[in-house]
Amino acid sequence: MRKNYLLTPGPTPLPPEVCSAQARPIIHHRTPQFQAELKEAFAGLKYIFQTERDVFILSSSGTGAMETAVVNLLSPGETALVIEGGKFGQRWSEICRAHGISVKTLEVEWGKAADPKAVAAALKADLSIKAVFATLCETSTGVTFDIRGFGEAVSASPAVLAVDAVSGLGAIELKTDEWGVDVCVSGSQKGLMLPPGLGFISVSAKAWKMVEASKSSRYYWDLRRAKKAIDKTDTAFTPAISLVIALNESLRMMKEDGLEKIFARHHRMGEAVRAAVKALGLSLFAPSAASDVVTSIYVPSGIDGEKLVKTMRDIYGVTIAGGQDEMKGKLIRIAHMGYIEEFDIIVGISCLEKVLSKMGYKFILGSGVKAAQEVFLQD
Repeated sequence: MRKNYLLTPGPTPLPPEVCSAQARPIIHHRTPQFQAELKEAFAGLKYIFQTERDVFILSSSGTGAMETAVVNLLSPGETALVIEGGKFGQRWSEICRAHGISVKTLEVEWGKAADPKAVAAALKADLSIKAVFATLCETSTGVTFDIRGFGEAVSASPAVLAVDAVSGLGAIELKTDEWGVDVCVSGSQKGLMLPPGLGFISVSAKAWKMVEASKSSRYYWDLRRAKKAIDKTDTAFTPAISLVIALNESLRMMKEDGLEKIFARHHRMGEAVRAAVKALGLSLFAPSAASDVVTSIYVPSGIDGEKLVKTMRDIYGVTIAGGQDEMKGKLIRIAHMGYIEEFDIIVGISCLEKVLSKMGYKFILGSGVKAAQEVFLQD
């Protein structure tokens, strides 16, 4: 018998209430009963997004929501500026190119944050740019980007700002309306504490004019269809009924806690992980822009990073994430978002210490756990 701990940047652990909600008998989606669920979900999502706009619910992953943003905003041949600072910034570019969009990239060194002044300069240099695609938290690197700064830069131009908040929403601050985010996309399996399968997207009035004008091919992803449905408290196509019902359980929990308390909890856990990293003599991959969503850590010299992750998962039941693409085998990533609390972090750090010690890395056993506990004792 072995208990499993999930400390990956998606999927994240599920609260018991969310698990139980999915086990309820299925209901039909074209009924007043499900309309009541939708009404509650739409209102709760507005609270989490910090927006007064409609938030559309898609039966998809977060990538589906990203593609929805691209095909509804732009037409083939039009130009987008993509802020690429990791794997998911690159995904914006890949989606745009798949739909015939001309992509200009603002390339950012992995582990660094983009300067909003560079965004403003790029927009000034090329007036053909119609949309800027950015990432709130780049989970491949553990970096949080300055969305507020991007919003200020983009709002001064005719372009719109679209933000991938798949991992950051509900975990760190994002004021969609106040910060000038025209399109915000997210997914269910991270800060919202649900299984994968739901995508979300909000659209500003400025961006909606582009939705109406887009010449891109779209059917399932057509937000014009979704708008007609949401105005009737409905969905354009068959929704993921059980996930929507479970979403309401998660949203109730989050509203009861309040966003400020949730963000503070994530920050405290992020600080604890970072303190443990320092105490163990390890190095942060993104020390100047570290995220409260996930912490990326360099694997010590002489240690096999992939073996480290596999040993923690397969032998001890603690699942963290490794590096992606060019950082594969060079990084480990410990998430601290959603239904994770301080003793999950303590278990994760303890397991990391055990495996590192067995692999020959030299440090004072217990030093990471002690450092994390000292952060938690400050409350």
